[in-house]
Amino acid sequence: MLNFRTLDLNLLRVFDALMAEGSLTRAAQVLAITQPAASHALRRLHSAVGEALFVRHAAGMTPTPKAEALWPQVRSALASLQLALAPGEFDAQSQQVTFRLAMADGIAALLAPALVTGIEHERALCKLRLLPLTTAEPQRLLQQGDADLALGYFPDTITALVGAGSMATLRHARLFDTRYVCVMRRGHPLAERALSLDAYCAATHLLTSSTGRGLSHVDQALTALGRQRRVAMSVNQFFTAGRVLTRSDLLSVLPQVLLPATGHEHELVARELPFELGPIQLSMVWHMRRDAEPAQRWLRERVRRAAGASPDPAAAADGSEPRSPTPQPPGG
Repeated sequence: MLNFRTLDLNLLRVFDALMAEGSLTRAAQVLAITQPAASHALRRLHSAVGEALFVRHAAGMTPTPKAEALWPQVRSALASLQLALAPGEFDAQSQQVTFRLAMADGIAALLAPALVTGIEHERALCKLRLLPLTTAEPQRLLQQGDADLALGYFPDTITALVGAGSMATLRHARLFDTRYVCVMRRGHPLAERALSLDAYCAATHLLTSSTGRGLSHVDQALTALGRQRRVAMSVNQFFTAGRVLTRSDLLSVLPQVLLPATGHEHELVARELPFELGPIQLSMVWHMRRDAEPAQRWLRERVRRAAGASPDPAAAADGSEPRSPTPQPPGG
């Protein structure tokens, strides 16, 4: 049985680093110790716990179910201890930090201008790297440390996080909600009147999906009504969608707040959908190991402010946890 009174807390730091990095070599680099020292610490930890917490393989170290269960508590305890002993502050005007934010092009077009304006106003020295996001499940991207934040529509991920509670290894905050509308070019035969379900289904459609999925929530909603539509083209960028819509009679379903991201907002018309779709929740998600870092807290607050500057009248950048109906993936 583990005797906590005699446990070397440095072993928990090695455990945390190895869980975060997935490699003993990288964990040693993060902790500024040698790899033999990290390996020795891991053996001592296994001995103290009474069982192996990692399994070696060619690509690195795989945590056991026991390790996965321990990590959230260990990480939270270490973060709390660090804040209590050395809370520190982030000075944006003197510290040069590169932040990596993963998001689809439509979200970037919406938030990046307000985000960079706020940073320039504060004369911050940070650098922002906007990375393309082509998945609705950003767990791996954040777990591997390839991004500090993922911004977008993550219904499955957030549902899983809410269900996991304190055991979750990711954190999230809602930025704002928006809604879906049917979009077409000005002068389209359907643009001058309310859109009926029959007219919608009889038209030809453009599927806009940043994840590249061929079947969208729109098709699922139509199937539930015993209806279907014909999709003539699928694209993964909102700007491309705008170009296609202004030069064709195709219809597309887009989040209302992302219409400016098409680059052709004034050439397009938005109409109410003739069937129900749930609200869209734009959220930011990050890994728990970055939760307490002063620089990361500073970044998340600036993202909240940028979301609050959104032109969507329904925007509510309060950072609260999602409580409304399950969010949907963007575009259709």
